[in-house]
Amino acid sequence: MPQKGEHNYSATVVWTGNSGEGTKHYRAFSRDHEITCGGKPTIAGSADPAFLGDSSRYNPEELLLSSLSACHMLWYLHLCADAGITVSSYEDNAEGRMIEAKSGGGHFDKVTLKPIVSIGENDDSELATSLHEKAHSLCFIANSVNFEVACEADIRRG
Repeated sequence: MPQKGEHNYSATVVWTGNSGEGTKHYRAFSRDHEITCGGKPTIAGSADPAFLGDSSRYNPEELLLSSLSACHMLWYLHLCADAGITVSSYEDNAEGRMIEAKSGGGHFDKVTLKPIVSIGENDDSELATSLHEKAHSLCFIANSVNFEVACEADIRRG
């Protein structure tokens, strides 16, 4: 497949969880870190609380899920605008499942996007529904993961 363009991204992740002993032992350090990208506001990160993280901070698993959801939404809105469908609201309550392996690692095996979309009274709801499939096929993030990303869309009028 020919390349249309190349886009490069950068992120800086800084561990802020050294409580004085570094990683001397597993419980001696905080999993807190900060994520910055090109001068934008800092994202406070940590591990999932199941892995001794801070529940008030975003964890990598939540950020992966959020990236999939946001990418799908942005493609969907673009496709609706091109198709003459007026979206007045869009909310996704995405869910993902990660399986821990005996080795200590793990992997996501499925993410389900659950967008609730409101369209105009006279818009074609079948077309609006089908555009989710096209959005999925175009989503940069969904095309980069090795697990199933499903979509259970709820299209509403008004």
